Amino acid sequence: MRKFAITTVAIAGVALMALSGCSSRGSSTSGSGDAAGFKSGSVIGVALPDKTSENWVLAGKLFTDGLTSAGYKPDVQYAAATNTVADQQNQIASMVTKGAKVIIIGAKDGGQLSSQVQQAHDAGAVVIAYDRLILNTKNVDYYVAYDNEKVGELQGQALLDGMKAKYPDAKTYNIELFSGSSDDANAPVFFKGAMKILQPKIDDGTLKVLSGQTDIKQTATAGWLAQNAQSRMDTLLAGNYANAEINGVLSPNDTLARAIITSVKAAGKPIPIVTGQDSEVESVKSIMAGEQYSTINKDTTKLVAQSIDMVKALAKGSKPATNSTDYNNGVKVVPTYLLPPQLVTKANAAESYKNDATLEPLTQQ
Repeated sequence: MRKFAITTVAIAGVALMALSGCSSRGSSTSGSGDAAGFKSGSVIGVALPDKTSENWVLAGKLFTDGLTSAGYKPDVQYAAATNTVADQQNQIASMVTKGAKVIIIGAKDGGQLSSQVQQAHDAGAVVIAYDRLILNTKNVDYYVAYDNEKVGELQGQALLDGMKAKYPDAKTYNIELFSGSSDDANAPVFFKGAMKILQPKIDDGTLKVLSGQTDIKQTATAGWLAQNAQSRMDTLLAGNYANAEINGVLSPNDTLARAIITSVKAAGKPIPIVTGQDSEVESVKSIMAGEQYSTINKDTTKLVAQSIDMVKALAKGSKPATNSTDYNNGVKVVPTYLLPPQLVTKANAAESYKNDATLEPLTQQ
């Protein structure tokens, strides 16, 4: 997920978001609000949500270095001072005031930025949604991300495959479901993808969710915070697994996966199959140690590079390349460039991270 030592990571809008987050890969180059070119040295704003995930920390460094190398003046900011949407709203407004030609936004809450992106458009800036779609506004020009519904599908299938391998004689499996923060537009997309795989097995009785908590509102993890996942897992185990074994847990990312495993260990139970996402260092170590089962490799280096390629195209007065028309933010279909995610388990970790200076050494066992 990285080339450096640092490493990676809106329910109301879900019905309007990904019409099919992992289909329709036709080429498209249409967009709106494109700048008529701009000079070297122009300000490029990058608004990122927080530093709770290694992915966001790495992205900030990559944007700073990459935009500088490309000849622009990066203004990279995190909504970390108060960790609120208002913090990010103010930062975007500041970027507009500084005359940013392009503003790349990893949204803290994609449903609460419409005024700020309108302000950006009114000032002539192009808005690129990074990793998380900005919802319910016509003033977002492009979206660049990994195929997030496919991420969920990979996680769901990994859960099934991992349990089949770990419990070869079992006919049914006890599982629990976790999803991400309700203010993250990606969270319902991950969950939707996973449930496309898991729901049929729940319906036919192969999978049993002993808590009965299968709705995204029940499974959400506020703020993507590890302590919230661990607390919920503690409660699930105490209330439903005193006399039962838990075989698998759908975790939407690595930070939550490790928290879930910590809870299971504290309860004195065998570690079940636990999924993840982001290829965080501690989770790769856990995978190689045989604890966490899987993660998803979404190379932040490539995602940032694709974003910077969009900036370069706009600087020339051209339309950036896109490859998907599947993402409707509730007001418009946003021209999108999707990158393919990769499932990683212990079996393919060495191959997956063979060019990663940080992770490759961890897989040499």
